[in-house]
Amino acid sequence: MSTALPTTHRALKVPEVMEALGLSRFKVYDLIRSNELKSIKIGRCRRVPADSLRSFIDSQLEEAA
Repeated sequence: MSTALPTTHRALKVPEVMEALGLSRFKVYDLIRSNELKSIKIGRCRRVPADSLRSFIDSQLEEAA
Protein backbone atom coordinates (compact mmCIF):
# COMPACT_ATOMS: atom_id res chain seq x y z
CA MET A 1 0.00 0.00 0.00
CA SER A 2 1.38 3.39 -0.95
CA THR A 3 1.22 6.40 1.34
CA ALA A 4 1.28 10.06 0.42
CA LEU A 5 4.87 10.66 1.44
CA PRO A 6 7.16 13.19 -0.20
CA THR A 7 9.07 11.10 -2.72
CA THR A 8 12.19 13.26 -2.64
CA HIS A 9 12.70 12.92 1.11
CA ARG A 10 14.51 10.03 2.71
CA ALA A 11 13.93 11.41 6.20
CA LEU A 12 10.81 13.29 7.24
CA LYS A 13 10.34 16.11 9.70
CA VAL A 14 7.87 15.56 12.53
CA PRO A 15 5.25 17.89 10.94
CA GLU A 16 5.45 15.82 7.74
CA VAL A 17 4.88 12.64 9.73
CA MET A 18 1.98 14.33 11.53
CA GLU A 19 0.39 15.16 8.19
CA ALA A 20 1.03 11.73 6.66
CA LEU A 21 -0.55 9.92 9.63
CA GLY A 22 -3.13 12.54 10.58
CA LEU A 23 -1.84 12.57 14.15
CA SER A 24 -0.95 15.26 16.66
CA ARG A 25 2.60 16.29 17.46
CA PHE A 26 2.24 14.74 20.92
CA LYS A 27 1.15 11.37 19.48
CA VAL A 28 4.03 11.29 16.96
CA TYR A 29 6.56 11.96 19.73
CA ASP A 30 4.78 9.36 21.88
CA LEU A 31 5.26 6.77 19.10
CA ILE A 32 8.94 7.76 18.87
CA ARG A 33 9.41 7.54 22.67
CA SER A 34 7.78 4.10 22.78
CA ASN A 35 10.06 2.97 19.93
CA GLU A 36 7.05 2.09 17.75
CA LEU A 37 8.28 4.63 15.21
CA LYS A 38 12.03 4.70 14.59
CA SER A 39 13.72 8.06 14.31
CA ILE A 40 17.13 9.65 14.29
CA LYS A 41 18.39 12.84 15.87
CA ILE A 42 20.80 15.12 14.04
CA GLY A 43 21.87 17.87 16.38
CA ARG A 44 18.59 19.21 17.75
CA CYS A 45 16.58 17.98 14.76
CA ARG A 46 14.43 14.84 14.90
CA ARG A 47 13.93 12.96 11.62
CA VAL A 48 11.91 9.86 10.77
CA PRO A 49 13.34 7.81 7.92
CA ALA A 50 10.69 7.25 5.23
CA ASP A 51 11.33 3.49 5.42
CA SER A 52 10.58 3.55 9.16
CA LEU A 53 7.29 5.32 8.53
CA ARG A 54 6.34 2.78 5.87
CA SER A 55 7.27 -0.09 8.22
CA PHE A 56 5.16 1.45 10.98
CA ILE A 57 2.17 1.77 8.65
CA ASP A 58 2.63 -1.81 7.42
CA SER A 59 2.78 -3.13 10.98
CA GLN A 60 -0.40 -1.25 11.87
CA LEU A 61 -2.13 -2.75 8.84
CA GLU A 62 -1.02 -6.26 9.86
CA GLU A 63 -2.36 -5.76 13.39
CA ALA A 64 -5.68 -4.53 12.03
CA ALA A 65 -6.10 -7.55 9.75
